[in-house]
Amino acid sequence: MAGFKQFSFKKFGYLDFEHDYTTQVQKKDYSEFIQILYVKAGGHTIIDFKEYDLKQDSLFFINPGQFHKIDDNCIGTMLYYNRDFYCVELHDKEVACDGILFHNVYDIPVVMMDEQYSALMQASIKEIKVEIDASDSSVEEMLRILLKQIIIRSTRIWKQEHQVTTEEARQEVEFSRSFSQMVEWNYTKLHTVADYADMLNITPKALNKRITRYSNTTPNDIIKNRIILEAKRLLVHTQLSVKEIAYKLGYDDPSYFIRLFSKQADTSPQNFRTLYSGTEK
Repeated sequence: MAGFKQFSFKKFGYLDFEHDYTTQVQKKDYSEFIQILYVKAGGHTIIDFKEYDLKQDSLFFINPGQFHKIDDNCIGTMLYYNRDFYCVELHDKEVACDGILFHNVYDIPVVMMDEQYSALMQASIKEIKVEIDASDSSVEEMLRILLKQIIIRSTRIWKQEHQVTTEEARQEVEFSRSFSQMVEWNYTKLHTVADYADMLNITPKALNKRITRYSNTTPNDIIKNRIILEAKRLLVHTQLSVKEIAYKLGYDDPSYFIRLFSKQADTSPQNFRTLYSGTEK
């Protein structure tokens, strides 16, 4: 089943898949849309080059440009919408998910659900399908409320999984979110820990201490990992040369960029492009 609504420039839709994801997504270009993928346990996915064998029902939060491959053994539903319909950056105070579910530079935003939470999410998805078939004037707002409900519940699950239970932990998550957002919006221009420490009005040492308190990754690794992830996406999604990608990511010396990529990815940019050429569905 599938459904779609458009309200002026605002677009929202859903797509069910059952062992036929590849066939379904070939019918329409979804690259412009933000996607929330509900995938039942037992499936296999690759999100931004990381593989998942799903032991639980799961939600993945995908921004335009992210690499993702959903195997045809998967069963689930894709919700998709454009930024005109709902932009998490503009509405972050409502849902507090930017830097967690979206634009998370620490890890792939995935929410693994137990039976209770999965049932709640399935109920929300079912309501969305009912609303899309309705013709009432309030459909747009109801769809937005149901989408926010899924996002808010998913953010709560993420915080529970990451043991964000004390006030100190909540403050550290907020600080980490701020750093994540800064990296996300500036990684093509700012490449050093000192750059971000200046923006946060703290020393590089203090930034390193705060980030590593609740993470096994240093700020420098986080910055470099985000740059390399974007390079991987550009290698797979575009025909840009390695030199053009280096310039796009803020490196005037392509040779330095190639050495950095090769060190971080354990392969050269060209080999990486060859490896993933034609693999995305």
